Amino acid sequence: MILIPITWLFLVLIVLIEAKMDLTPTLQQYAPNVCPKLASVLSRLLEATGDISKKLREGTSHEQAGTQNRFGDNQLEVDIATDKIVFDALKSCGHVSVASSEETPEETDLGGEGYSVGFDPLDGSSIIDANFAVGSIFGVWPGRGLLNRTGREQSASVLSVYGPRTTAAIALSGSVTGGDPVAFEVTLSTKADQGYYVSKERLVINPSGKTFAPGNLRATSDFPKYRELVDFWIKERYTLRYSGGLVPDVYHIFIKSKGILTNVSSATAQAKLRLLYECAPVGLLVEAAGGATCIQPPFPPLPSEDSGAPPPPPPEPITPISILDVPIDNLDKRVGVCYGSTEEVDIYKRFLF
Repeated sequence: MILIPITWLFLVLIVLIEAKMDLTPTLQQYAPNVCPKLASVLSRLLEATGDISKKLREGTSHEQAGTQNRFGDNQLEVDIATDKIVFDALKSCGHVSVASSEETPEETDLGGEGYSVGFDPLDGSSIIDANFAVGSIFGVWPGRGLLNRTGREQSASVLSVYGPRTTAAIALSGSVTGGDPVAFEVTLSTKADQGYYVSKERLVINPSGKTFAPGNLRATSDFPKYRELVDFWIKERYTLRYSGGLVPDVYHIFIKSKGILTNVSSATAQAKLRLLYECAPVGLLVEAAGGATCIQPPFPPLPSEDSGAPPPPPPEPITPISILDVPIDNLDKRVGVCYGSTEEVDIYKRFLF
């Protein structure tokens, strides 16, 4: 009988478990020459989403933590817990130089080298207590630093959803694939320590599709063009698909391969979505799947309370551009945005610009 030291068995077990969370073979199907450092970063991010999924199912408190992040947003205990899970995963990776999140909105040095990550550890905190699906959003940029970059420079992005199943949409940019960008879906196995498996080899958004998710609907009260667009959707008998969470609502577009999501701001309903942590990473996924993205135009100013004053001048027109081409010149930069099927985004542009 051959006796094997317990320490050897322990090391073998660790190797087996880590191997199951190694995305390299999967990534190589889409990008044969994928950078090992990028593969490691994405593997650790998926590992973190698995940990977050488990923590949410264990009933981590959704109560207020009694603290605020630097932006002044009230934090839930679960926000803080999930933020720590992601930072720990990225630090252990060794290939992330800096990272920044909605809960820790500063470029935090993680001591690694290769990539920088901006993320929202738990998108949908306002609906989590109702047991709606929520998610996480990650953007991965090459090199060091996140400020003064654009979403177009991303190497990859990930959108995870914690619902009846835990899934993640992954986008790889053309700079990684060596050709066209790609988007695909993986699903977390329900079997212990089995990791993720590819559940959709390609995510594709068709050119048109009559479903709509009108975020920040309050803006229609003082942004007439947005109200006209919503009226158009209703008149044309579009189907409403809206939960109030960016992650599940945009994920619906990926899975149904059609539709449009808007989050438009106005003078009385300001933008809430942040370019770095939410809009740019989601934008890479949408465009990698064949969809389109667009910024929103300036909203009209409120009329003066002085009845004798002349009306304020209309805002200067701007050119509609992809959300991926907007510079990240502030970690807290918030923007109005549109995602979806190319023809549906064209309709959005026709009404708002």
